[in-house]
Amino acid sequence: MAKQTRKTSSRKTPAKKTTKRSNGKASNSNASNDVHEVPSSLSVSVSFDTYPSGAYSHTDLGLSEDQVLAMYRNMLLQRRFEERAAQMYGKQKIAGFLHLYIGQEAISTGTASALEIGKDSVITAYRDHGHGLALGMTAREGMAEMFGKVGGCSRGKGGSMHFFSKEKGLFGGHGIVGAHVPVGVGIAFAHKYKESGGVAVAFYGDGAVGQGSIHEALNLASLYELPVIMVVENNQYAMGTPIHRAFAETEFASHSVAYNMKGAVVDGMDVFSVYKAMQDHVALARENKPSLLEIRTYRYRGHSMSDPQKYRTKEELEAKKDEDPLVRLKIYILDNDITSGEALDGIDDDVKQEVLAAVEFAENSPAPELSEIYDNVYEETDYPFIS
Repeated sequence: MAKQTRKTSSRKTPAKKTTKRSNGKASNSNASNDVHEVPSSLSVSVSFDTYPSGAYSHTDLGLSEDQVLAMYRNMLLQRRFEERAAQMYGKQKIAGFLHLYIGQEAISTGTASALEIGKDSVITAYRDHGHGLALGMTAREGMAEMFGKVGGCSRGKGGSMHFFSKEKGLFGGHGIVGAHVPVGVGIAFAHKYKESGGVAVAFYGDGAVGQGSIHEALNLASLYELPVIMVVENNQYAMGTPIHRAFAETEFASHSVAYNMKGAVVDGMDVFSVYKAMQDHVALARENKPSLLEIRTYRYRGHSMSDPQKYRTKEELEAKKDEDPLVRLKIYILDNDITSGEALDGIDDDVKQEVLAAVEFAENSPAPELSEIYDNVYEETDYPFIS
């Protein structure tokens, strides 16, 4: 793990006291007594851990060859699932919005591999298919949900943007930008209050960074010392605006400094880098030390299916395909003689059949009954607005 150090300039004043912050932690001695004093100088010097690509082998991380192959299969399942979902959207079998995760599969897989699934909690925005599948949701549950059928994970009433699984600890899938992150902090509060030992991971995109609710959530997470990891999936363009045009500070990990928590930067195109980062930060969270991870990634499809992608060139997109997390892991597997190319082709064939079976299941699953319209909406069965 590398270190990145960032320094700010010191400002001199006539007062006597000096306050220093190191590694994102403030000196709180006599804070209530000297709050009105102005120090003679104020400086910030913070080191950020970085998790670059190619820095870790599976043996470094204690992963068996079977675990590596399981990671590869899960990432491949996400890729083939979404490719088929895009096809079904084109055939108008899937309606509404569809936001594909293609290119970002190492993040969901690396995260899920480092969690205790069922004990820990995950919440994310509307690009949620990958997180659901990584946590163990079946392709059938996911595809049926997008088809609006009762066999779906939300009984067909949530659709693409609202994958949920109580069993897997997936709390959504949310469509309002940034609004789910305070919910993630609330889930972390519940873990701490109930002494469950679980941690919460709250994912949001770079486009959400400017939302006020994100910063309120970061503040409360640190103030209450909650077991949460705040994760910016920085795919660089939000809906279609490059981050340098939208944010005065594009090093999103540095936002951790303002909230007195640990920050780090991760290469999201390498599943081992994500896994290592998550291992480290899950361990911190279990000690009620919140943190912020900026995971840098790239989506190969548009923001949604209606996105013409005029904000980037074809040359840029083609160049970025050299960083494809699936290709990277496949090359690693072959170079390290974990299995053969024929065996990997067999995994791909198996995954494709699983996804085709999921489409067939979704098409044959019935739609929800009208009588279910208020189920899981109101707690009271005789709620006054139910007619």
